[in-house]
Amino acid sequence: MKFGLRKPSLKKSFKARTTGKLKRKIKKILIPGYGKKGTGWLKNPKKAVYNKIYNKTSFKLFR
Repeated sequence: MKFGLRKPSLKKSFKARTTGKLKRKIKKILIPGYGKKGTGWLKNPKKAVYNKIYNKTSFKLFR
């Protein structure tokens, strides 16, 4: 588990900013539960717990 400062990834940051609105709309139509809050606990509880702890114990410089 990581504690403290997160290492920024320019590649992932760029990808997140350029993923289109249209792609998200299509996924929302095709996949039930896509983009709904709390569905991570149903799909993969182990990963959801890890992410919850990770997001509380680490931080970013930017944003």
